[in-house]
Amino acid sequence: MAGFRIARSAPLSPEVAWRRLTRWEAHAARVPLTTITVTTPPPVGLGTIFVARTGLGPLAFDDVMRVVVWEPPGRSGGGAAGRCRVEKRGRLVSGRSTIEVAPRDEGCRVAWSGEIRLRALPGVSFPVPAWLARWLYGRIVQGLLER
Repeated sequence: MAGFRIARSAPLSPEVAWRRLTRWEAHAARVPLTTITVTTPPPVGLGTIFVARTGLGPLAFDDVMRVVVWEPPGRSGGGAAGRCRVEKRGRLVSGRSTIEVAPRDEGCRVAWSGEIRLRALPGVSFPVPAWLARWLYGRIVQGLLER
């Protein structure tokens, strides 16, 4: 598996950043040739399943994901950090991602870490998916926090 980690600060409350980062359909706007569909009924939370479909026509694949940890920020009052873990369960892409949103003096700090496995690539190519994941998730996080 290829590991990655990105971190960003934002002048948003942790709750606003959390809502933006966990609106799964919104991620597609930052990922080329991708649509995202939430397949479970609202509200979004523990057990939510969503599918990112990437590609064109017959050259597309589905990245199936499920929320396995859902701990929104401030859940017990008093400024607790939020944490969400998503497991990737697709045939071509597997792994997991963890989003953490913590309060800061002037906004919040977001950390997104994960491990990704592209089943079609041999183990020696792990630096490529790690670099690609950092770039892609960095783009998603930055775009969602700025909008």
